[in-house]
Amino acid sequence: MILNIVATPIGNLKDITLRAKEVLEQATLILAEDTRSIKKLLNLLDIPLGDKLYISSHAQSTPGALHKALEACVGHENIALVTDAGTPAISDPGSLFIHEFRKAYPESTVVPIPGVSAVVAAVSVSGFPGNHFEFIGFIPHKKGRQTLFARIALTEHMVVMYESPHRVIKTLESLSEILLDRPIMIGREMTKSFEEYPVSTAKELLEYYTTHPDKVRGEFVIVVAPSYHGTDTSDTIE
Repeated sequence: MILNIVATPIGNLKDITLRAKEVLEQATLILAEDTRSIKKLLNLLDIPLGDKLYISSHAQSTPGALHKALEACVGHENIALVTDAGTPAISDPGSLFIHEFRKAYPESTVVPIPGVSAVVAAVSVSGFPGNHFEFIGFIPHKKGRQTLFARIALTEHMVVMYESPHRVIKTLESLSEILLDRPIMIGREMTKSFEEYPVSTAKELLEYYTTHPDKVRGEFVIVVAPSYHGTDTSDTIE
């Protein structure tokens, strides 16, 4: 039995890899955050839905649902685990399933099918030194939020985080208070038609998105430069 951890596009369908498409074609069981999303992706890729079994496995899954998903693996030689977009288990509940799968089926193999990851894509275009960075996933809504921001201010290496459009303005307000002139980059609508990657201070980006509310949509990736980085942030916002 092989559990394939399949990365899928975060926006642009052409980012699917040939290997990922092949694995999705061959898999007889697909575990997904939302089975509707994966069926839509397969249709767009012209992959027949056929007799594949589709099981939901997401952050809100109960222990019983997790157990059901594990039991469903019996009799399947090729299994694919996918998230709604990007690489499973990266700021994603897929890591719990993988952990439990290894315990339940110790003789099986877990194989990565690499592809798009929003955090790596954002770092690659930031222009900041990428030899050392810390990824903290989605910022807490309430508990620990201010403590985290205080720690980021003292961190010398690059920090990468995810934020939703509902809270990005509040996050930029907090970052503008603690980071001063330290540059940040924001990846918005990554790989899609209206993608943008402005680099500036948190204060200037706060002004930009406050005066352009039409751009406060989609998921955001925020990259904080290393504290010693001397990027010239002039003329980066239009």
